[in-house]
Order: sequence, then structure tokens, then C-alpha cells
Amino acid sequence: MTDATTTATTTTPPALPDHLSVDPRSPHHVAAVFQHDIGIRFNGKDRTDVEEYCISEGWVKVPAGKTVDRKGQPLMIKLKGKVEAFYK
Repeated sequence: MTDATTTATTTTPPALPDHLSVDPRSPHHVAAVFQHDIGIRFNGKDRTDVEEYCISEGWVKVPAGKTVDRKGQPLMIKLKGKVEAFYK
């Protein structure tokens, strides 16, 4: 009976949160959402490089080129505009 429940949850994607981060160390990371393909539309254009977003505040964080910090993590810049998240 647990197998039927697990397959039902994997086929039905969870609701997309208002604030989501790709980084598993972030408090805004929801692992269940990343089991499905997610798309981000920022100012009317699909973006594939978004690391974090907030729909209500209207911003996304994207890497600033190839620049990394001293721990090897990419430096992020915050872009403001209209954010839409959807499942592909």
C-alpha cells in the first residue's frame, strides 16, 4: 500500500513555493519540488540559470558570470522584475 502512495505523490507535483532555492543548504530549499522539471520565466523570457527566486518580492538570483567566492561557490546577483515559476 505504501508503493501506491509513493507513486501517487511522485506523479503529482507539489505546489511551487513563493520562495525557492537550488542550494540544499538554504532554508528555502524544497527537495520534493526538484524531482520534477521546473521552469522560470523572468520578465517574459525563460531563464535556465536561476539559482533562487521569490515571486512575491519579484526577484531572481543568477550567477555573475564565472566569478566564484573563496569557497568555490558562484557569486550571485539579484535581478528584479516579474517572476513566474511553472512545471515543464
